[in-house]
Order: sequence, then structure tokens, then C-alpha cells
Amino acid sequence: MYRPALWLLLVLSGVVNLVTSLADLHILINIASGLVSLGSAAALIRHHYRHRRPTAGLGS
Repeated sequence: MYRPALWLLLVLSGVVNLVTSLADLHILINIASGLVSLGSAAALIRHHYRHRRPTAGLGS
């Protein structure tokens, strides 16, 4: 349920990070948006591995 929100957060923070880098804005805004991007990507990866379906097992 919260995956779409994480994807939206990842995209928005990535755009903010890009804009702050190109516009040469304050470095703390750039760092904060980068940390938000990293955190949302990590949460998406964690959710993927916790909720993936078991496979049929290739070697068993």
C-alpha cells in the first residue's frame, strides 16, 4: 500500500536533488534530498525482499 508513496517520494526527491545541483542551491538541500532518495530506495528494496513470492526452486 505504501509502495506508490515511496516511488513518488523517490522520484520527487531525485528531481529536487537534480534541480538543486544544477541551480547551485544550498548544499544542505542537496544532501537532504539525496538522503531522502537513498532512504526511499532502501525502503523499496526492503519491501521487495520481504514480500516477494517464493520461486519454484531451480535446483530442488
